[in-house]
Amino acid sequence: MSERFEIKQNEHGMVRLFVVDLPAEEIEGFAEGGLTEALGVARLDPEGVELFALENLQGVGLAGYMVDGLGIAEADVAPDKARLDALTGHLLVLRSRAFGGQSAMLTPRAPLRWIGTYPEENAPVKFEPLPSEAAKGQVVPEGKPRPSDAAMSGRVAMIALLVIFALTALMIWIAAS
Repeated sequence: MSERFEIKQNEHGMVRLFVVDLPAEEIEGFAEGGLTEALGVARLDPEGVELFALENLQGVGLAGYMVDGLGIAEADVAPDKARLDALTGHLLVLRSRAFGGQSAMLTPRAPLRWIGTYPEENAPVKFEPLPSEAAKGQVVPEGKPRPSDAAMSGRVAMIALLVIFALTALMIWIAAS
């Protein structure tokens, strides 16, 4: 395989698909020991790696799984839908998080066969009012905020100390006269 894929540091939101051309009985051993070697990388974060039989997607199909399970936009999958749903064997799904935010150069070789790279769909940002009644009204109260209980306690203590000081000074003055 001659493809090379540069993974930039802190890459986010990309999904790379590879078919694994191995018999089913060899897949587990490949996942445990040969996957990183076949990709040409030192390590992968298992949280960003999926390896499974495409027959497990029966009824949904790979294109449906990509949209519903991987969060890829339907418009990005549509041009490849027939080709994707016709694939058989085992599929390797590599998300950006598989590289742990580190840069890498993928140099995949047999038994991996690259199928495609797709961006994850980001939810559009909507600036709409919140529907709850509790969200209505002012966020910041008008005027000066009420002092906290701790501040009030400190003020009371300060006044008490001043009164005690004044009484002590008065008693000393009376005793000295």
